[in-house]
Amino acid sequence: MGLFSYRRLFSVVLLVFLLVSPAGAQTQAKNAKAVSLRSLHKFTPDQSKITKKQERYTDAARVSVEELKRKLAAESLPSPHNVAAEVPAKLKGKLTCRSAYIMDARTGRVLYDRSADQPGQPASTIKILTGLIAVENLNGKEMVQASAYAANMPASKIHLKKGVFYRAADLINAVLLASANDASVALAEKLAGSEQAFARLMTKKAQSLGAQNTICKSANGLTRPGQQTTARDLATVFNRAMHNPDFAERMATAQVRTSDGKVLRSHNKALWTLDGAVGGKTGYTDAAGKTYVGKFQRGGQAIIVSLLGSASMWEDVATLVEHGFARQEMAARLPEDVPGGALALQGNQKSMREEHVQYAMLAGQKKKTRI
Repeated sequence: MGLFSYRRLFSVVLLVFLLVSPAGAQTQAKNAKAVSLRSLHKFTPDQSKITKKQERYTDAARVSVEELKRKLAAESLPSPHNVAAEVPAKLKGKLTCRSAYIMDARTGRVLYDRSADQPGQPASTIKILTGLIAVENLNGKEMVQASAYAANMPASKIHLKKGVFYRAADLINAVLLASANDASVALAEKLAGSEQAFARLMTKKAQSLGAQNTICKSANGLTRPGQQTTARDLATVFNRAMHNPDFAERMATAQVRTSDGKVLRSHNKALWTLDGAVGGKTGYTDAAGKTYVGKFQRGGQAIIVSLLGSASMWEDVATLVEHGFARQEMAARLPEDVPGGALALQGNQKSMREEHVQYAMLAGQKKKTRI
């Protein structure tokens, strides 16, 4: 074997010896350990970051629960800004009216809305404005002369005679109870000089009470071009009007006798047929259909119900009243910290008490005479 071959063999043997020697193995172990440590460090989670993520998750979960509570509350009862636009299935086949509205008389909460802002002719329900303005501005003992124009109004009427003077209190009762068209015009002429001028006052009064879609063209609601109201406006006006104790007392009366002995009977038969009725006004013309607005109280709850364009008015009213109180019962079960719960009710009760006091003071100052 040549020298070159021995050297080559020696190099191979030496290389094998180094690889299998303890020192070589130790070096490989160090390298392996270093790789392992680097890998471990690279993938070890940062515990501080985990804690922060957990905190953020807990906060997110807490918000989600609160949001769910609010959504559940909103689904249980509509808020004033998100009214019951959807028609409950149980009412779909029962109502014959074109539009309807139910509101909580104390809080203003919307309990039901069926096309409540759709305008239509009001018929005699608009007489609530005529009666309210007269109550606020006339002493019951004042005398009102009936003009030929007033006396010639069509029925319903109390058959006023041209040139004859009548007590204001009798005429107001005739408007609010017997829905007298002739008495409405006589009062309008007394207060504003003409029915047209008084109708403009009625429109302004409606706006001041929060009814923005009501336009009056007559004192008695007989059909006029351009005259309109809505179910929402009727409820809003009637709710405010019922804060006036003189107006409310007349609305709660089933019948009354005038100073000359005539008996006036209320057209609002809900007073003796529906539980909790405390006042209301009916109306009817061919153009308007049957119309209604009224207040109902049961226990500590009170609602205002209004409708326009009904074919079966009293059936519709009864259905709406029961639905309204059922919705109020749901509202009463909401906790105080949920929108629409007891806190909202308390706040509105305070404002209503203050308004009652103001009206009582005004009534005392005017010293009106009731019949």
